[in-house]
Amino acid sequence: MSVEMVEVSVRSAEPLRPAGILQQNRVFLDFFWDLAKPDQEVRLKAVENLIQYLKTENKADELEYTFKRLVDGLAHTRETARPGFSLALGQVLSAFEDVSLQSILDRINEKHNLQAVKKKLARNAMFGNLFGVLALHQSGRLVKEPQVVLGCVQLLQTLTQHKQHLKDLPSKTMTDILTEIPEEVFEEVLLSALQADLASAFRTPEQLQLLLVALQRFPQALKPKKLKKLLGSSTIINADNIPKLVEVLKMAARSVKKELVLPSVAVDLLKLSLKEDSFQLFWNKAITEGMFKEPSGPTHYLSFRLLGSALPLLSLSQLKEVLSGEVMMHYGEHVVSAQKPDRFKLAPEMDAYVSDFLQGCRDPDKQLAVVVSFSSLTNNGYPVVPSVWRVVQHLEPSALQSYVKWLKGMFLQPQTDQLLDFSTRKQKDKQEGKEQKESPIFRLRKWIVSRLASIIDNHQVKKQEDLSMDVARFVFFHAFFSTKKTATSDIAETSGKLSVPLDDKTRGVLVNSFFGLLMSMHHMPMGDDSTAVSQKRSLGVTSDGTMWIYHLVQYAQLLLGHPKHVQSIQPFSAEQKQAWDGMLVSVANLKKKAKKGATAESGAFQQLFLLVGMHLFKAPDELLDIMKDLQSCMDKAQEKKAKKKKKKQATEQQEEEEEPEWVEVMVDILLSLLSQQSRHIRQVCRTVFSSICPHVTAAALTAILDVLDPDKEDEEDGAVVITDDGDKTQKKNLKDDDDEDMEDDGFDKSDNDSGEEEAMEENEEEEEDEEMEGEVDQNFRLELMKVLQQQNALATEEDASSDEDLDDEAMMKLDNSLSALFSEQKKKVQAKKDEKTKLQKERVLVRDFKIKVLDLVEVFVARQAGSPLILGLVEPLLNIIDRGMSSGSDQQEQDFLRRAADIFRNHLCRSKVYCRTAGDRQGELHDLLDKLMSKAQKLSDSSVCLYYFSASLYVVKVLRGALPAETKEELTADGAAAAVVNDPKFMGNVDVDRVSRLFREALISFMSRRKSPLTSQMFSDLFTRFPVLCVNLLDTAVQHITSGVREHQQGQACVLVLRAMQSRDVQQLLSSDEWAQLCEKVSKQLSLSLGQVDQAESKVVKEKMVKTLELCQFVVKNIHQQKQSVDLEPLKKVLQSLTSHVTFKKTGKLEDTYWAVMKHFGLMKPKVEKTKPDKDSEQEAAPKKKKGFLPETKKRIKRNKPVLEPAADKSASTNKPGEQKGHPKKKQDKKTKQKRPADGGAASQSNPAKKSKTQPDSKAGKKKKKAKQKKGGEQ
Repeated sequence: MSVEMVEVSVRSAEPLRPAGILQQNRVFLDFFWDLAKPDQEVRLKAVENLIQYLKTENKADELEYTFKRLVDGLAHTRETARPGFSLALGQVLSAFEDVSLQSILDRINEKHNLQAVKKKLARNAMFGNLFGVLALHQSGRLVKEPQVVLGCVQLLQTLTQHKQHLKDLPSKTMTDILTEIPEEVFEEVLLSALQADLASAFRTPEQLQLLLVALQRFPQALKPKKLKKLLGSSTIINADNIPKLVEVLKMAARSVKKELVLPSVAVDLLKLSLKEDSFQLFWNKAITEGMFKEPSGPTHYLSFRLLGSALPLLSLSQLKEVLSGEVMMHYGEHVVSAQKPDRFKLAPEMDAYVSDFLQGCRDPDKQLAVVVSFSSLTNNGYPVVPSVWRVVQHLEPSALQSYVKWLKGMFLQPQTDQLLDFSTRKQKDKQEGKEQKESPIFRLRKWIVSRLASIIDNHQVKKQEDLSMDVARFVFFHAFFSTKKTATSDIAETSGKLSVPLDDKTRGVLVNSFFGLLMSMHHMPMGDDSTAVSQKRSLGVTSDGTMWIYHLVQYAQLLLGHPKHVQSIQPFSAEQKQAWDGMLVSVANLKKKAKKGATAESGAFQQLFLLVGMHLFKAPDELLDIMKDLQSCMDKAQEKKAKKKKKKQATEQQEEEEEPEWVEVMVDILLSLLSQQSRHIRQVCRTVFSSICPHVTAAALTAILDVLDPDKEDEEDGAVVITDDGDKTQKKNLKDDDDEDMEDDGFDKSDNDSGEEEAMEENEEEEEDEEMEGEVDQNFRLELMKVLQQQNALATEEDASSDEDLDDEAMMKLDNSLSALFSEQKKKVQAKKDEKTKLQKERVLVRDFKIKVLDLVEVFVARQAGSPLILGLVEPLLNIIDRGMSSGSDQQEQDFLRRAADIFRNHLCRSKVYCRTAGDRQGELHDLLDKLMSKAQKLSDSSVCLYYFSASLYVVKVLRGALPAETKEELTADGAAAAVVNDPKFMGNVDVDRVSRLFREALISFMSRRKSPLTSQMFSDLFTRFPVLCVNLLDTAVQHITSGVREHQQGQACVLVLRAMQSRDVQQLLSSDEWAQLCEKVSKQLSLSLGQVDQAESKVVKEKMVKTLELCQFVVKNIHQQKQSVDLEPLKKVLQSLTSHVTFKKTGKLEDTYWAVMKHFGLMKPKVEKTKPDKDSEQEAAPKKKKGFLPETKKRIKRNKPVLEPAADKSASTNKPGEQKGHPKKKQDKKTKQKRPADGGAASQSNPAKKSKTQPDSKAGKKKKKAKQKKGGEQ
C-alpha cells in the first residue's frame, strides 16, 4: 500500500504546467474557447480581444502558448472553428512581426503532417494545412519572406490531390497568393515550382485559371517565347487550342452546377481574348459552336452568363454582333421553354446583368444597342423580354427617347427581317398544317403598346414630360383615328405611315392601353423635384399645373378640327359632337372660376367632365346621356349658387324645393359611371362625390341605398346592363378594369401553353358529353322513341326473335332523323348552359358594381358623420349584413359583406363624430331603437345580433347627444363645463324610462331563454357606456343571479352585477343608502345561489361558482371597507357549508377564489402537511401497476434456480481472495466460472440452462433482473 501511494504522489507531481497561464488567468484561456464558437460575431470579438491582451501583457510564454493553440485549432473537428483559429493566427502574425513566418510554417507542417497523421484524422489535417496557409496569406507578410511563399505553394500543390475533401480551395488560394506577390518573387522563386502546373494548364479549370492569373500579373515573366516553351504555342486562344478550351469550360460549367454562378476562368478567358484580339474566334468557335453541342444544361447556362458579363467589356460593334447571334437565339428558346413552373429560369440573372450594365454604362449608343437587341429577340413576333422590363429605368434620357422612337417605328412599319425571330421545336411541330391564331405582326404590336404604356407607368424611369405626352398622343391617335392621304405638320402622328393596316384586335389593345395610360398619368408625380419636402406632391398634373387629361382633350379637339387630314374610326354624330363641345365649354367655365379661388370641388368636376369626354370615344352611345345630364346638372348647381348669393333672404322652403334636383342627378350620373369597368372612373367618382357630400339630400342618399338593398336586387337593372353579344363582349366587360392596369410581366402564355389549351378544350368537350349523358330529359326520350318507331327500328316483343335488318335506304333515313334530333338537343343543352353562364356573369357584375357603390357610402360616412342623414344608413346597412350572412360563400360575396360590416362597425358606430342635432327627431329615433332591439332578440345568429346591438348603442349615443355650443361657451367661462360634461347623469334627449324598459326586456330575454343571440359582452358594453341605464337594469340582473334559466345565465348575471358595481360612475350615481341596499340584495341572492349548489362536478357549475365567488369577494370586501351595516352571517354559513358537499381538489381558480372570500371572514386556507409515502407499500403496489409483463406462472424462475444457486455459492467462495488483489482478477474469475462445472448433479442439469441462452440476451437479462428485484422486495 505504501509503495502504491508513493507512485501516485509522484505521478500527480509530474505534469506541472505554467501556473501563470493555466491557473492564474482564466480570461486568457476563454479567448480560445470563444474562437471555436459557431457565432461569427463572438469569434471576431475573441480575435480582437486576444490581440489586445497579448499586446498589453507582452509575455513570451503566453505568446508561445497562443501560437501552439492556434496551430492546433486549424484542424479543429468543428467546421465553424477552423476559420476562427485561422483568422486569429493571421492577425496575431500581423501584429507581432518579429515572429518569423517560417517558424509558423514549420509548426504547421509538423503538427498536420499528412504522412504521420492517422487515417481517421487525415481530413482534419488537410484542412489544418489549408487554413494554415490562409493564415500566413492573411498576415500580409508573405511578400517579405519569399521562401515561405515557396513553402506555401508547395504545400498547396500537395493538397490539390485531395479534391474529394478540399475541392478547388488549394488552387484558389494559390491564385490569391499570385495576385499579391511582386514579379521578382514570382520569377526567382515560384516560376520553377509552378512550371509543371502551368504546363498542364489545359487539363483542369483550376490550372488554367492559375495560368491566366499569372499572365495578367506577370506579363514580362511569361512572354510568348516562354508560353511556347510551356504550352507549345505563343498564345492561349488560337484555333489549335479551341477544343482544349471547350473541354476545360465544360468541366468548369459542371463544377458550378449547384452554385449557379459563372466560373472566373470563363471571364478571364473572355478578357484574354479581347486582349489578344481573338474575341471573334473565341466567341464563335469556343462558345457558339463548342458549348452548344451538348443538350440544354450547365454548358448553355455558362454561355448565357458569359454573355451577360461580357456586356460591359465589348465595344459597340461587338455588342451588336454578339446580341444578334446564335447565343441570343438559344437564350430566347431557353426563356420560352422555361415558362413551366418546374423548370430552371435564367431570365432573372440576365435581367440583373443587363441592369448592372445599364447602370454602369453612360454611353447612350451602347445602352440603346443592348435594349433594342433584347427587344428584337422574338418568338413568333412576340419579344421574350416582358413588356414591363424594368431595366429601362436606368437608361439615359437620350437613349430612352431613341428607344421610344424605335418602338413607334417598329409599330408603324414592322420590319420582321430586323428581328431575331425563332420558334421552338414543339411550336414548329404544332404549326404544321395549322394556321396561327395570332399573326406575328399583331403579337409584336400588342407587346409594343404594352411596352410604351409601362414606360409611362413606371415612375422610376427618367423621362421628360414631352416624352410622356408624345407616347400618350401616339396611343390615342392610333386607337381612335387614322391618317388620310395627306399629312399635316400640326399633327406629328400623321407623318407616320402604316405598312400593315391596324385590325380591330390591335385597336382594342390600343384602346385599353390608352385608358390605362390615363390612370397612370392621373397618379404621375410632377416631374420637377424642386418642391419642398413639407409640401404635398401634386399628382396628375404637368409642371405648369395643368392636368394631363386636359392636354389630351385639347389634342383630341385638334384632331377633330382637321377632318381633311385625319379621320375618326368611329365618327361622332351631331348630337355626340354637341355633347363634346358642351363639355369643353363647361370645363372652360370651371377653369375660369378656379382661377378666382381654386377649390378641390372645381378640380374634381373638371376631372369628371374630361374623363367622361374621353370615354365618349370608346362608348359614345352609352355615355352621351350621361354627358348631357352632367352638363345640365352642373348648370343647375351653378345657377343655384348664384341665386343663393343674390337672395340671401329667401326662405328655407324655397331652397329645399330647388336644392335636390342637381344633387340627385349628379348621384345618378356617378352611379351610372360606376357601372363602367374602369378603376380611373371609380377613383374620380369617389373624389367628385367627396366634394358634393355637403349637398347630398335624403333622396340622393336613398338612390345610393336602393342600389345596395338586397330586396330590390331583382328590380335593379338600370346601372348594370348585361348585353347578349356573346362571350367576347362579356369577357371584355369583365376584364376592361384589369386591362387598364395590366402589366405583361411574362411571356405570352398562349404561345407556350398551346398544348394546355388543347387539353382544356378536350376537357370541355368531355364535360359536355357527360352533361349530355347525365341530363337526359323525358321529352328527348319520347322524341327518340318516336323516331325509332317511325323507322321500325325499335325492337318489340312480337319481333324480338326476328333477325331481319333494315335496308340501306331506311338506315339513311334513320341516321338523318337521329342526327337532326341530337343536334337539336345539343342546341337546347348549349342554350341552357349559356343562360346559366350569363346569369353567373350578371351576378358577378352586379356584385362588383355594389362593391363600388359602397365607396360612396364610405365617403359619406367619413365626410358627413355629423349629418342627420347618416341615421338613414343604419337600417339599410344592417339589412345588407343580415342578408349577406345567409347568402353564398363565394369570395366576391364575402368581400362585399366584409366591406359593408367594416363601414358600419368601424366608420359609423365607432366614429367620434356623430349627429348632435337630432333633438327634433326624438320620437323617430326611439321607434328605431325599439325596432332594432326587438329584431335583435328574434335573430338566430349571435354575430348578426352583435351588429344590431351596436346600432342600438349608437342610436342611444345620438339621442344623448352633447351640450349645445352656446351652453358650452357660457359654461367654460365660469369653469363649470367640465363638471357638466363629465356628469354621468346627463342623458340628453333620451327617454330613460322607455329605453330602460327596452333593454330590460332584452336582458330578461337573455336570462330566460336557453338559446339567445344576445351575449353578456353586449350588456357589459351598455353598462360601461351608459351608467344611468346600468343603474336601472341592476335590479333585474341581481334578480337573475338565482332565477336564470340555466347555470350559464346565472353566472353571467354575476358577471354583469360585478362589472356594474365596479364602475365608478355607478357608485357616484347611487347614494350611500342605495348602495347599502344593493349590497344587501346581492348578498342575499348570493346566499341563495350558493345554497342551491349540491355538487360541482360539471364544468358549467364550476364556472358559475367561480363567477359567484368573484362577486362574493368584491361585495364582502366592499362592505368591510366601507363598514356598512349589512348582515353577512347567512352568506358566511353558506360558504362554510360548501366544503361539506363540494370537493376542492388541487389548487385551482375555484379553490383560490373560495379561500380569497373566506379570508375576509377571518378564515385562512388550512395547510396540508406533506407525508412521505411508505416505501414497502409502494414496492408492493408497484408490480400491480406494471403492464405488459409475463405473469408469475409463465416465468422460468424455478427451473433456473438449481443451476444458478450453486454457481453463486462457488463464485462467492472463489472471489474472496481475488477481491484483495485487484480488478483484473475478477474478469478471469467470470470466465472460469462459466467453463467450470459444479458437480455431477449440477453438470447434468446445466443443459436446460444452456438452452435458455438461445433466447435474446436482452430479454433474458431483463427477466433475471426482475426476479432479483422481486426477491429483494419480499425480503
